[in-house]
Amino acid sequence: MYPEDRVLVGVMPDPRDFDIARDQHWYRVPAKHAPKGIHAEYVAFYFTTKFPEDLRWAIHFYARRTGHEMVRRIDLFPDQPNHPRAQERYYKLQLGPLKQKQPPIPSLRWRRITFIQTSWERFMAAHEINDLFRDDNVLIEQIYHTLKGMRIHTERAVEVQEGEGKHIVDLLIPCKSGTVMLSASANRPPKALRLAADVPQSIDAIRAAIREHGGPLMQSEQLAQTASKKR
Repeated sequence: MYPEDRVLVGVMPDPRDFDIARDQHWYRVPAKHAPKGIHAEYVAFYFTTKFPEDLRWAIHFYARRTGHEMVRRIDLFPDQPNHPRAQERYYKLQLGPLKQKQPPIPSLRWRRITFIQTSWERFMAAHEINDLFRDDNVLIEQIYHTLKGMRIHTERAVEVQEGEGKHIVDLLIPCKSGTVMLSASANRPPKALRLAADVPQSIDAIRAAIREHGGPLMQSEQLAQTASKKR
């Protein structure tokens, strides 16, 4: 294990898939949705709503990727020949024994993810899901860590719906009266605040926007909201 080893975080959709990963040591990824990080040294699993309350919306297990191959779904599940995706192609990631992540990496705010590509160093140091993300845009990294140092909880790479379109916003701050969306891109949702190149200037604008939305939700409030989603 090296700090620069790659970790691919994927969704564990239901307990049956977890049983397969634990007992048969493989995990499937649809080829048409496969991320670039398919060659990661490790694979970690984000549990979703079909799991018990004490497991969902968090990463509890990971495994070393020992190899992969391209197969059809029917090759993975020959007992389901009439499945509508039976002939579609999947990456079958071969895994070593599952290991438990202690402590687990929770999502402080209920959200969906697809894949997250991160490093072993970040994976081991993460306190929550957003700590796993790494952005090539230095400004986004600086703003995120500045807000974190200010104890302002910030979500990263969040898909939002505005009108008839969907957008990915770089950063999103849950507030008591809505959310503050932040973007470094000119192609941003209309309601998103465009980040200035100057970090202090951006922080001043962000703090003003947070005040307009009633102030940020504290971590305890985030956890309470997530717990209510679990029930």
